[in-house]
Amino acid sequence: MNPIRTRIGLGVTALCLVMTSAMAAGKVPPTVPADVSARALEILQRSVSFITFVGQDKVPAYAAYLAEVLEAGGFAREDITITPFEDTAFLVARYRGTNPDAKPIVLGGHMDVVPALKAHWQRDPFTPIIENGFLFGRGSSDNKFGVSTMVATLLWLKAEGFKPSRDILLALSGDEETLQATTAVLSEQLKNAEMYLNSDAGGANLGDDGKPIVYGLQAAEKTYADFEVSFTSAGGHSSRPSADNAIYHLARAIDRIAAYHFPPQTSELTIAYFREAGKLTAGEEGVVMRRYAENPADPDAIAYLTSKPEYVGQLGTTCVATMLYGGHAKNALPQSATVNINCRVFPGVTIDNVKETLVQVIEDPTAQVTVLRKPVPSDASPLRDDVMKALRKAIDLDAPGLPIIPSMSAGATDSLYFRNIGVPSYGVSGLNMHPRDNFAHGLNERIPLAAIEVALLQWHSLVKDLAR
Repeated sequence: MNPIRTRIGLGVTALCLVMTSAMAAGKVPPTVPADVSARALEILQRSVSFITFVGQDKVPAYAAYLAEVLEAGGFAREDITITPFEDTAFLVARYRGTNPDAKPIVLGGHMDVVPALKAHWQRDPFTPIIENGFLFGRGSSDNKFGVSTMVATLLWLKAEGFKPSRDILLALSGDEETLQATTAVLSEQLKNAEMYLNSDAGGANLGDDGKPIVYGLQAAEKTYADFEVSFTSAGGHSSRPSADNAIYHLARAIDRIAAYHFPPQTSELTIAYFREAGKLTAGEEGVVMRRYAENPADPDAIAYLTSKPEYVGQLGTTCVATMLYGGHAKNALPQSATVNINCRVFPGVTIDNVKETLVQVIEDPTAQVTVLRKPVPSDASPLRDDVMKALRKAIDLDAPGLPIIPSMSAGATDSLYFRNIGVPSYGVSGLNMHPRDNFAHGLNERIPLAAIEVALLQWHSLVKDLAR
């Protein structure tokens, strides 16, 4: 099947730029003051201890703690706002610039986490524990590492007496892992921002030797969408089975969805990713990635890459069953059965198109297919020269010449809402780790302690350059 090509406006010049080093040979690398690193670790440990998943009502308390830290570090009380929002909250802290006419830059992240059950973990998920060079705890990587290193960086800049030209706004949402309602409000409030720098995406992959291999810059992401597929039937006594059984209808629909694959799609961003990442990937995998970049219609390359969980999301829209409901009593025929189908929609594909495809795949006129909530689409952000140069300089402080590859996230982040309203958004986390240590949303989530200093260096340089 021929791929559908989607233009997203990425320049060749920008792509060439990210592959060259701007750091002069022989320059002594900068270091992070010991007290700054210690403060970042302290903030992260305290952050993990706040149980901020949905239903616990702890996000406001966490926001209050961060506000206290910022105020103690030099932020004026009137420049820190915590806005309650249902059972959560969001926080905005303003680092005042000298030019009131300059658009602010936004440093973004989220305070909430996904649920974690203590009985399932080897350690208490909300007691930060340091072992073997890692800090364990729910939210340690997603996204309290980003929140903590951004806060520590702003305190570092305050201590240095840094005076930016434009305002720097720290904007922390409170329900990114669920409804993203606070994100929607934040993006509307900050729609005049110059750019949004997201701590919840981007970062470098480490090799087996602990050295960074490549830095992924998030410049786009797929649209998150949930579809509810439901069936109803008359029900009745279980001793009188009928062919019209809602659960049987649903089971057949699920099988059809499971067997279906959306047509492969490409964009300039995904082709660039596979081309450059393929150069850095050893063995058959790297060969296939490069072959796919040269010929996105290659069926063997498509089959190979879609078989890999780490790549399947880059090749088009995906839909998968995630939750199931059915019946009302053990001794009664079901009156209803429902499945949630979670889709990650490739840029340029409409929600209506995905819904229509699901209806055709299910091929059952009794199926009711409903779009839940209102999916938020977004286009890719341009690879601006000022952003790419500043990022190049920041990364060179720790890893001179490390290749930077623009990428598209298969999952959703708060950048989605900012891109949707036209604010260029970039995932620039300094969280460098080996893929095997990435347990975000899973058991025994952790971050390597060595990543803290790297992130602080990068944020310090990036913010100073872009906020001047």
